[in-house]
Amino acid sequence: MWEITEKFGKYQILQYICICFGIVFVTIANINYVFIAGDLNYRCRIPECESTEAAYETPPWGSNESVDRCSKPILNESWSQTQSCTADSFSNLIEPCTGWIYETNNTIVADLDLACEPWKINLIGTVHSVGMLVSMVVAGWMADRFGRKPAVIFCVVGTCMGHVKTFATSYYLYIAIECIEATFSGGAFPAGMVLMIEISGKKQRLLSSVLFAYAIYVGESLFAIIAMFVPYWKTLARIIYTPGIICLALVFVIRESPRWQLLNGKTKEAIETLRLTAETNNIKFNDVITESDEAILKNKLNIGKTTVKEGYKKIFSSKQILLRILVGAASRFSASFVYYGLMINSVWLPGNKYTNFLLSTVMSFPGELISLYFMNRIGRKLPLIVGFAICGTLCIASGYVPASLVWLKITLFLLGKVVISSCFTGAVTYSMELFPTTARGTLLGVCAFASRLGNMLAPLTPMLYDISASLPAILFGVSSAVTAALITLTPETKELPLFDTVEQVEASMKVKRDEKTTISTIA
Repeated sequence: MWEITEKFGKYQILQYICICFGIVFVTIANINYVFIAGDLNYRCRIPECESTEAAYETPPWGSNESVDRCSKPILNESWSQTQSCTADSFSNLIEPCTGWIYETNNTIVADLDLACEPWKINLIGTVHSVGMLVSMVVAGWMADRFGRKPAVIFCVVGTCMGHVKTFATSYYLYIAIECIEATFSGGAFPAGMVLMIEISGKKQRLLSSVLFAYAIYVGESLFAIIAMFVPYWKTLARIIYTPGIICLALVFVIRESPRWQLLNGKTKEAIETLRLTAETNNIKFNDVITESDEAILKNKLNIGKTTVKEGYKKIFSSKQILLRILVGAASRFSASFVYYGLMINSVWLPGNKYTNFLLSTVMSFPGELISLYFMNRIGRKLPLIVGFAICGTLCIASGYVPASLVWLKITLFLLGKVVISSCFTGAVTYSMELFPTTARGTLLGVCAFASRLGNMLAPLTPMLYDISASLPAILFGVSSAVTAALITLTPETKELPLFDTVEQVEASMKVKRDEKTTISTIA
């Protein structure tokens, strides 16, 4: 491979910083509902006894364990409006609430009056995930059709749509804006990952995935820290969505992938990008490159001839590509499903919601280092198989640990979180390397779709506790085990070049089959 594309230097560092800068704020927008639409403490308001400005801490009926926050005690028939309300003014009968007193107005629950309607609060995250699903696929197509750079910048700037939510006066208007915001911004993840992979050398692909994941974790941690000091949701929203406007400046810094430029007939632009890369990395070369040297460029970049753009029919008629889509989608689904599932089901961890969120994020960092070490030293395939298998074992074991052994449950949770974090990054890198350049953006969008589906299902797993306390953990374990088995069907990609066409993928597998046949014949 040519030194210009293999050397990791100032050019790649600058591009990585710019892409990750945008990803940090897309991540914050992606999880905004965790705190902006978080639950609040509230109680029923007794309109006969108190105004809408009454204090949450002093209910007129005093302490009554039979009264929850969605019901109120009924006043005695002997009570009259000339009397003040005391605990003796109420009977033992209760009725549903018609109005509420909120402890604070820090989330939309108070401003949109969503008390005792948990399904509406949970639906916000689901609707956001639906928008992300659409965005992942559309942005993958955009990245293949118009380029990696415009897809990334469009989606990062798209987070600005979140500002509109602060003006929403009804619940359904709010979730409509939430869906639109996610649709505009979510595609930055696959497009940004593709761009980072394609401007790096073969040895830096995994590093690209790890740094990309760190940008996500930094965004999650930063959001928790900001929310600690700015709890009011409208102010918080304005703070986290404003950087999207600043990210417009990235159009002057981020460069397009030269691989994409060459594959789409933009040879002149590819030459300029390669020259800038060489100059920034202080690489001297004597080659006088012109547009007529397109074949030489493609050869040095290991890009095969593509006189006709490969369509969906050709891509999806290849059995090898279909198998890789299955494995890529399954690994991304399980990584996301288990990762977020463990986070949501970690209710035994100590501390407030901000601390818990930070702790969950911090536990992901060592997982990335483990991923970087083993997948660079051993490869992609074996560490993923072993990682998913270990994670599955830990999940199933935690499901059967008695509730009295809290320390053991916490230990298994932390170990599982570290392992699935390493698998998360490995699955992203592996699926990226399985697909050819002509359809990498689109197929990565399909895998990202599967990942987002896992993210959507994870919040629903606590409902399974009504059936069995072990069922969620067993479900995580089975998902991990099935994924480990599926990965055995696809090849190792560590030392392979990034293939650019379906023909190259199929040819490489044919060579492997011929080698195996030759070895077995000799034996």
